[in-house]
Amino acid sequence: HDTSGTLLARFLDALAFPLTGAQQRVIDEVVHDLGGPHPMHRLLQGDVGAGKTVVAVTTLLAAVQGGHQGALMAPTEVLAEQHAIGLHRDLAGFQVPAGPGSLFAERDLRIALLTNRVTGAERKQTLAALESGEVDIVVGTHALIQDAVRFASLGAVVIDEQHRFGVEQRAALRTANPDGRAPDVLVMTATPIPRTAAMTVYGDLDVSVLDELPPG
Repeated sequence: HDTSGTLLARFLDALAFPLTGAQQRVIDEVVHDLGGPHPMHRLLQGDVGAGKTVVAVTTLLAAVQGGHQGALMAPTEVLAEQHAIGLHRDLAGFQVPAGPGSLFAERDLRIALLTNRVTGAERKQTLAALESGEVDIVVGTHALIQDAVRFASLGAVVIDEQHRFGVEQRAALRTANPDGRAPDVLVMTATPIPRTAAMTVYGDLDVSVLDELPPG
């Protein structure tokens, strides 16, 4: 059934502050890409505090709304854990359509954390839930592109880019789906990148810029 707009609208309506013009513009660019026939490959530049996280969550929710999974990759375990805490807080109580065979029409949106600190039985359960599609959004480090990780249907990847995530790693995520369909990719960076370097490392990406800080 069609839940068009509901997850995104709920998230944006629940924000404690209005979007800046720049955030609205970039979200529109991202949503336009996500609806297009080709996978998104977009670089999002914006200072710390410019509100990149809201754009990231919008991207992940758009994937979930479309019946797919979202992945958020952070450069360190500490940052991945912080992102996971933030997502749990921002998306608490959000419901998604339950799969076939469920007694209920909806279930709670499920967020998982996958870093090298997640081990043993917990890791096995998380990997199984990613492969079966029970996890909607996974937050992790480069552990997300290790061989054992399989997705049911990875719709969007957001890469929080403080560690110069390489072309090969992005390529690994683009081939993460069993059916070979490339997910939409959003790379976020706080450092303005010189154009020459951008062409070399990010020549395959469109660029969005958050050039406006929220009030205060």
